[in-house]
Amino acid sequence: MLSIILNWLYVIFISLGLGIGVSEVSDKVFKYRIKSMDSLLMAGLAVSTVYAQIFSLFSGVGMLANVLLAFACVIIYIWCRKRLKKYFIEQKGKKLGIYYILFVALMIVWAYFTSRGYMHYDSDLYHAQSIRWIEEYGVVPGLGNIHVRFAYNSSFFALSALYSMKFLTGVSMHAMSGFFAFVLSLTALKITQNLKEKKLSLSGFARIGLLYYLIVIMDEVVSPASDYSIMCVIFFIVIKWLDLLENEEKQAAPYALLCVLGVYALTLKLTAGLIVLLVSKPLYQLIKEKKGKEIIIYICMGLIVAFPWFARTVVISGWLLYPLPSLDLFSFDWEMPAALIKSDAAQITTWGRALYNESLIDVPITQWFPNWFSTTLSGMEKILILGNCICLVIFVADVTVTFLKRNWKKMDTILIIGVVMASYLFWQLSAPLIRYGYAYVLLLDFLVVGWILIRTKHKIIQNVVYVVLALYGVYKLFALGDYIYDTRLVETYIWQMEYGKYELNTFQVGNHTFYYPEQGDRTGYDSFPSLPREVEIRFRGDDIKDGFYSYKL
Repeated sequence: MLSIILNWLYVIFISLGLGIGVSEVSDKVFKYRIKSMDSLLMAGLAVSTVYAQIFSLFSGVGMLANVLLAFACVIIYIWCRKRLKKYFIEQKGKKLGIYYILFVALMIVWAYFTSRGYMHYDSDLYHAQSIRWIEEYGVVPGLGNIHVRFAYNSSFFALSALYSMKFLTGVSMHAMSGFFAFVLSLTALKITQNLKEKKLSLSGFARIGLLYYLIVIMDEVVSPASDYSIMCVIFFIVIKWLDLLENEEKQAAPYALLCVLGVYALTLKLTAGLIVLLVSKPLYQLIKEKKGKEIIIYICMGLIVAFPWFARTVVISGWLLYPLPSLDLFSFDWEMPAALIKSDAAQITTWGRALYNESLIDVPITQWFPNWFSTTLSGMEKILILGNCICLVIFVADVTVTFLKRNWKKMDTILIIGVVMASYLFWQLSAPLIRYGYAYVLLLDFLVVGWILIRTKHKIIQNVVYVVLALYGVYKLFALGDYIYDTRLVETYIWQMEYGKYELNTFQVGNHTFYYPEQGDRTGYDSFPSLPREVEIRFRGDDIKDGFYSYKL
């Protein structure tokens, strides 16, 4: 736990510095400054993720990557020293003591959660090894040929490798899921203002959904799974977008910057791609204002965010998008077989639908949905999904009436809820494993319900909502306290809980030793390189960093 706090102080130093740099550039180019702490940290996380991916294209991500990044941040702090001095002078007159106390308290609480808990099954299956490949080599051509899961190129693994600090401590820390949760808990803090003013707002309802999600994952963020970071980023984008609408922000810049962050979300997990539909609002405004130069700059920013992720995917798998074999743009000698990719995509979909057999990929929703609903969801999750079905009907009906009445003032709200709805439908109809789409499930329910309640303006109904939410919040706080009490004796107050340990066998390929488990398919982090099972391996060169051919070539 202590090591996590020290790690996060370093991450805050870097992320805040990079975020300030982004804010300064935004101010000079777009005349818009990023001010809130959570926004600066999120901007810094996005930049450091892009940096880690670019660095990985040339080398392993370790000490040198951190030294160069830290040096760059020192330069940024020096460059912005006058602005920072002015900022701190302005802060002296504000009552921010409670905020700083909450900041520290939340860091300690999330460090506790991140130090122990449930290590996701996939983390010992491939997350840990994916991160170690990045630490050791950066990127290796055809890596997906020895284990298809390595081709699931989430940019989150590059970020995890950057901040794992293995070069410093000798162990690879996996604390970034918890850090994302910590940053989003800062985003959720504003809900106290809504409660104090007894004011219903869509951003407030989205924050309630966020709080629910944070409590759900409190015992899981010890795992470096990418699902938590992507759900947190989706919540962040939607909440900040709603904040802008409620504050009647007229500038296109903050909306466009959130769209760039939407591209970042896509690199964390490809299934988040529909969030970029939000670009229609700032794009329309910039075209209307004839700001072609700014449009080009934003496009370039999006490409800068996306390019290293695309490049890594191509190097690892030979394909631009994985697993999407229909988009065959290259003919590299390390290219993974299209049939293998198609099979893997079918497995992802069928497992998400609780069918567990790739041959059942074409089973219609009327057949798989009832079984999925009854066997994979908890009681509360079933309520949320039923709520989604009702909210879909209500929202579509309301939008239809809005269009018929030509009430264009609602279009901004319709856009953000519509994008959430589209993201939910994409998740539900593709591979609806609940952890892949928790943000969409919660946001659709809370935003549609909030949209209806705000427009009723009925005080009694609104007060009932407050009471219900307060009671449920108290219940969840007791659950949180109960979890802390039950895990208090876990000895991770200094160091974080490690990856799993397994009995492994070895097999030799040339001068290289590979590990695989005696039982099951998980190997953890320590033994490297390791695979779920013994497979045929063909090297592209004399060194392992030269990569791998497909064994089916």
